[in-house]
Amino acid sequence: MHPTQFSSGDVIADRRADYARMLAENGEHEAGVELMEQALQLVPDWPAGLVRLADYAEKAGLPQKAVPALRRTLDLNPEDIFGARLKLALLGAEDVPDQPPSRYVEALFDDYADRFDTALVERLEYTVPAKLARLIADHDARRFENAVDLGCGTGLFGAEIRDRAARLEGFDLSVNMLAKAEEKGLYDLLAKADLSLDPAGSGLFDEGLADTRADLVSAADVLMYLGDLANAFALAARLSKPGALFAFSVEDAGEGDGYLLAPSLRYAHTERHVRQRLAENSFGVLVLTRTTIRMDGGKPVSGILFLASRTA
Repeated sequence: MHPTQFSSGDVIADRRADYARMLAENGEHEAGVELMEQALQLVPDWPAGLVRLADYAEKAGLPQKAVPALRRTLDLNPEDIFGARLKLALLGAEDVPDQPPSRYVEALFDDYADRFDTALVERLEYTVPAKLARLIADHDARRFENAVDLGCGTGLFGAEIRDRAARLEGFDLSVNMLAKAEEKGLYDLLAKADLSLDPAGSGLFDEGLADTRADLVSAADVLMYLGDLANAFALAARLSKPGALFAFSVEDAGEGDGYLLAPSLRYAHTERHVRQRLAENSFGVLVLTRTTIRMDGGKPVSGILFLASRTA
């Protein structure tokens, strides 16, 4: 269960929160705010309730109510499992953070794991794994000695590349996603990893896993859950032997520098930011292609697929 669904522990507060949710789902966001405020009078330190209040207030055009609720959520939950700091940034109340809180991303995907494949592939028309595999095949026909799938999720990219890899490693922040990947029997190694941490803390080099062991590194639909790509690309470089391929996707932020935080709470990156971070880590771009990577709210999400090579 995602933490935003946790009970307050008070039956009356929960009932009011349920009514508030129904009102909000019908577009009556101001009424939802009023009911959530009533619920929170009974349980003022309910983080999930404060997050709901903030969401309804933001949709009702009431940032003066959303911002204090989110700040209180952060006070109660410093690990920020609810992504309150990201929401504050979207409201203009804080700077956009370089990275999202790891506990937020982990909880999001732990909750999503059971329905991930169906929701992403069938409902959101997600096509990145197949497109990345095709990009690799069109450029390089080799059989890879060791492929490392960063943010492997349930193994959608692993299924595309398994036949071309003598060894396939998968890493993800979510243990529930890793459990789903394990059920598919695709990977020679599955382990938890955090791409926002340094090499020693990331999990990518634990228990004797060597540097420069990969001749293919992939990151399909992962980097949109990171802001500045410097650390993730440094990890990819440390994994890669000279001549290794690095295949990945980003959401397209358009012209300019850097990256931005979208209303989806995912990051979009400019081509310039990606190229800069690749060059800093001795990767050269081999192929770049712009494409629709998924649907979101019935609208296409524009992305960029990259195939790069480790030059040193």
